[in-house]
Amino acid sequence: MIVGVDIGTQSLKVVITDPALTPRGRGVQTYKPSFPRPGWAEQHPGLWERALGPAIAAALSDAGVGARQIEAVGICGQLDGCVPVNDNGQAAGPCLIWIDRRAEAETASIPAETVRRIGGLVLDASHMAAKIRWLKRQGDSSIRRFHQPVSYLVERLTGRAVMDHALASTSMVYSLKARCYDPVLLDLFGIQEAELPALACATDAAGPLSARGAALTGLPAGIPVAVGTGDDFSTPLGAGVVDPGPVVVVLGTGEVVGAIHAQPTIDRESLVETHAYPGGAFLIENPGWLCGGALAWLKELLGVEDFAALDRLAEEAPPGADGLLFLPALTGAMAPEWVPGARGCFYGLTPAHGRAHWARALLEGCAFAMRDVTDRLAQMGLATDSILLLGGGARSRIWAQLRADLTGLAVQLPDQADSSPIGAAMLAAVAAGRLADLHQAAGLVRGAGPTLSPIPAHRAAYDEAYGRYGRLFAALKPLYGPTAPATPPAR
Repeated sequence: MIVGVDIGTQSLKVVITDPALTPRGRGVQTYKPSFPRPGWAEQHPGLWERALGPAIAAALSDAGVGARQIEAVGICGQLDGCVPVNDNGQAAGPCLIWIDRRAEAETASIPAETVRRIGGLVLDASHMAAKIRWLKRQGDSSIRRFHQPVSYLVERLTGRAVMDHALASTSMVYSLKARCYDPVLLDLFGIQEAELPALACATDAAGPLSARGAALTGLPAGIPVAVGTGDDFSTPLGAGVVDPGPVVVVLGTGEVVGAIHAQPTIDRESLVETHAYPGGAFLIENPGWLCGGALAWLKELLGVEDFAALDRLAEEAPPGADGLLFLPALTGAMAPEWVPGARGCFYGLTPAHGRAHWARALLEGCAFAMRDVTDRLAQMGLATDSILLLGGGARSRIWAQLRADLTGLAVQLPDQADSSPIGAAMLAAVAAGRLADLHQAAGLVRGAGPTLSPIPAHRAAYDEAYGRYGRLFAALKPLYGPTAPATPPAR
């Protein structure tokens, strides 16, 4: 049996799988981030450590197996966080999580084109290097190294400081071409390579579970722990995506849209970023906008009981919502451009519009932003043959269907919507030698969920509404303020 762990922003999730990677038990422990000042977002790593044991115990109980039956552990989870640690590998302070913006000033002197050309990223304060630069300016002499959440927990479990290439590629100090930390980028941010975890493949064994790791997890010491990766990568992995093919759309609190590509293609328009991907390919993605979070906001605003009721409400309005538009920029725009000063809005209201139109327009507005990204991926020459929906929002049939209608692409629904911990288990199975590689693992987890075909009669209404959405964004742009990268939504 194998344990897969996902370190989320709101909870730590665990899945127990059998050797064929079939889920047998699940466990979860919830917690919260803290926001000590405007623009700051923190989470103490002790929250993750304290959640591990109870979540694993719950999953073991659900699976009806004992700890001695576990053969390997994989860790995946939130990326772009920064954990300062001391000589003993203990946290020297809270993790500056991925939505933390305190390092904005640290990017002012950094050439954005250099970051994009070498690392494939948009220069942004959410990435790790900016946070390291800010922490170093604070002068804490006890700090010896900097981790992302996944690599931190792996060191706590094994004693080895190691990070996979995919996570490293989100840091702003990694070279996509050379597959190593880049000396030019390191120098720009004032970071020494020795202050970062060593690089390894996500499927490598970071080491055996140490005595301390056994105490934290309740699992037997000596079993292998995989190097692991970030949830932007483990989520599609857990759905069996290792090669080019579908556009992957993860509908969580935020919406992440991307596609696998064989080459490290970089977007000259900076709508999408390029990351290394476990297995040797690359993930070209937009980190997303508030979508599930926007639905939760509207659900509360309208006094709707639950998301299923909101779906039923949206079904009462026609495609195009009778002219009502929604811009999905409640926390800043990430599409069709990255603009932090942008804000969400409804436009086109008349006395004929009611709650159903509001619900439909919000669903459509998020899908319009998705089309911005899918169109850009196609322009870059990436495979965009179909769309694979993942995350909690994939349970909404109306949201899935309108995305098919809007793009003209078939939309596949997942067999397992919550796939990140399954991706972690895949990495652990390979690290332990139970499976040969990720391709073999993907063949085991790739489910046959239902596929929705486009309804041709709806395409004209969506094309017209999508065109007006683009013109609305452009018309409001003078009101947006700065055009630096936006703050991504909470996951």
